[in-house]
Amino acid sequence: MAQDAIALLEADHQRVEGLFREFKSAGGDPAAKLHLAQIICMELTLHAMVEEEIFYPAFATAVGDEQLVEHARKEHQRVKELIARVPQAENLDGAIEAIWRNALEHIEEERRDIFTKAKASGMELATLGGRIQSRRAEVATTVQEA
Repeated sequence: MAQDAIALLEADHQRVEGLFREFKSAGGDPAAKLHLAQIICMELTLHAMVEEEIFYPAFATAVGDEQLVEHARKEHQRVKELIARVPQAENLDGAIEAIWRNALEHIEEERRDIFTKAKASGMELATLGGRIQSRRAEVATTVQEA
């Protein structure tokens, strides 16, 4: 049985929060920090993709709050712009810190606003969870084949 969409998205949030903590505690190990930065960027990119392709459209239909969805998409765009700067960043710590500040603000807003409204709306969260899991599997296969 598919996992609830909000539970999946929240698991992403928690995974990324843990990766940011690992990055912070990597201290002066540049190879470890670079590796963690790449994972953080990949996780956030994948998370934004499934939200934008699957969760947000269903949320907008169920709740009718296009403004909230548009705000969330703008926050995603800001994080994507920051992620795009990471490969050329002279200060990796600063680049990841900027991503973290923006991502954390977005996560808190999602938890408070979007997820609360989604739960109250009667959305088919298990069905959406299945679609999210399928899309992730599809992307993972594509990445592995590349």
